[in-house]
Amino acid sequence: MTTHATGTFTFANWDETNVGEAGDGTRLARATVTNSFSGTLEAERTTCEYAITYFTDKTGVCTGYELVTGTLGGRTGSFVLAQHGTFGEDGEIRCSLEVVPGSGTGELAGLTGKGGFVAMAGRPTTPYSFEYDLG
Repeated sequence: MTTHATGTFTFANWDETNVGEAGDGTRLARATVTNSFSGTLEAERTTCEYAITYFTDKTGVCTGYELVTGTLGGRTGSFVLAQHGTFGEDGEIRCSLEVVPGSGTGELAGLTGKGGFVAMAGRPTTPYSFEYDLG
């Protein structure tokens, strides 16, 4: 049975490091991020790693993995979210989320799901939404 999850997450920490630059302004960076989730998903502190490609100072793409430990729909365990996003001149960040197959533990073993979020640069709290199934 598929269930709809909603809530918000807040950036607790964002630590970004420049990895390399091309002569045209394109650069690579990585970021270690800590988030906290509330709503259908309750997770006090997550661990997330992003690889980021900047085309300009304000545009680019990112991909990452986030280890989430907490409670989803009243069930306790952990799982990993794969994330793929884009960001533009207007500060809007669009990101898709997918539960990495086989990553669920505890009462979340067998978890599958997809969703996403739209964030605005400079705003620490963002709404999320995804559909999930516990098989």
